[in-house]
Amino acid sequence: MSRLQSGALTITYALDADLDRLRIPQSRLPRIGHRLWQHTCFEIFIRRKDIPAYHEFNFSPSGEWAAYTFERYREAAALGHDGLTPSIAVRSTAKKLELDVAMDLRRLSSQHTTHALTLAISAVIEARDGSLSYWALEHPPGKPDFHHSDAFVLELDEIRN
Repeated sequence: MSRLQSGALTITYALDADLDRLRIPQSRLPRIGHRLWQHTCFEIFIRRKDIPAYHEFNFSPSGEWAAYTFERYREAAALGHDGLTPSIAVRSTAKKLELDVAMDLRRLSSQHTTHALTLAISAVIEARDGSLSYWALEHPPGKPDFHHSDAFVLELDEIRN
């Protein structure tokens, strides 16, 4: 992952597994998708360190994506999708799936390009039998909850010009 002074955030997700045992969504034209977390998808939650509001992004190997904003823990707010469209590139072999994402943080706010951020990185993996497993850098106690503040463990420092 890297955040550039231009406002771009790039992320590479890598899934090392026997992909024949998983359900991987088929490639489609890039578009906004819905309920992507019900199948194999990769997620990032982005929060400025100084406020409780955060954004959630879901990226599917199909090329579909979704974006949500929250005023605070699971309290949804309106989010315009104008200009948010991320770039998603997928590479796969029988044992590895990689998903490269590039997005423009300026579309969230100008502060997201320079302020310190905390991130939660996660993935939902769907097995061939339809069962789901939940992966994250950190899970809170109890069942997986990617929105929980304990999941925001990755920090990006403030960028100073």
